[in-house]
Amino acid sequence: MVKVAVIGAAGYTGAELIRLLARHPEVEIVGLASRSQAGRPAWEAFPHLEGCSADVICTADPLEAAAEADVAFLAVEHGRAAKIAAPLLERGLKVIDLSADFRLKDPEVYKRWYKADHPHPELLPEAVYGLPELHAEKIRAARLVANPGCYPVAVILAVAPIFARGLAAEPFVVADCKSGISGAGRSRLQVPYLFSEANENVRPYSVAKHRHAPEMEDELTSLVPQGVVRVLFCPQVVPMTRGILACCYVKAREGVTQAEVERAYAEFYRGKPFVRVKDDWPQTKWVLGSNYCDVHAELDPETGYIVACSAIDNLVKGASGNAVQNMNLMFGLPETAGLDVVPLYP
Repeated sequence: MVKVAVIGAAGYTGAELIRLLARHPEVEIVGLASRSQAGRPAWEAFPHLEGCSADVICTADPLEAAAEADVAFLAVEHGRAAKIAAPLLERGLKVIDLSADFRLKDPEVYKRWYKADHPHPELLPEAVYGLPELHAEKIRAARLVANPGCYPVAVILAVAPIFARGLAAEPFVVADCKSGISGAGRSRLQVPYLFSEANENVRPYSVAKHRHAPEMEDELTSLVPQGVVRVLFCPQVVPMTRGILACCYVKAREGVTQAEVERAYAEFYRGKPFVRVKDDWPQTKWVLGSNYCDVHAELDPETGYIVACSAIDNLVKGASGNAVQNMNLMFGLPETAGLDVVPLYP
């Protein structure tokens, strides 16, 4: 059994980690850390977890929570995560960080986007970007994995085959994304996320300056032989709890056909258990509560653009489920272990 600790057990991603890990056939939850829930079991913060193996009492000390663990999931804010990761790695644990602390390789880029010096820049070179569909082999050998942001998962998986198979006329993508309110997290009360503010409303935010944009650009750039892929990113909050729908637009290379687009997606995602290439435009309801990413792409012959859409649950494939998928790879377990959850519908 793999012994795991969840640091940040009282947030949405922490609760999702507990839900998924509690049913994992090869996992034992041995430690939970939460400053707000110290001295209490996780199910007191999240009553839906009562009766599963989440009866471990939370501690405020992350190192204490991970004392018996083989791997720690860090579901805490950026800046704090790296400070926790360093001593855990020194103890010989593997670490899966769900914050942004190890997603960007350049500490100066991190400083520009996160307005702070990186706490442990010496660890950046060894951190593996934890998107299994692109980096499974590196993840298997890693001791430090940077779980991607939710928007980057949706956007990268939507358009990766276009750039990897040379179907783009230029290294540029417009990413128009809608996200459920849970993407904002649970810890802070913010007026735009109150029911009366968010209900029956669609709100763009951080347009062309969102912190997830450099992640997208780094990963997509790695798929092209030369040049830098730029992303014009327009995120929006919509009045639903879970889900991200990413609609992306890429100018197609001259002569590209719909058959080439379909072949590119089928080949790129062959053997990838959590990406489902669909025959129709995906919907967030199709993946609710699951680790699936549904994708579909079509060439518009009138404009010459490829329209590529993906749908994920932002708390599962966009966060905790993807993190468990990474853990499975790191410990040589079946990639789907603990994640064979049928989506909820309606």
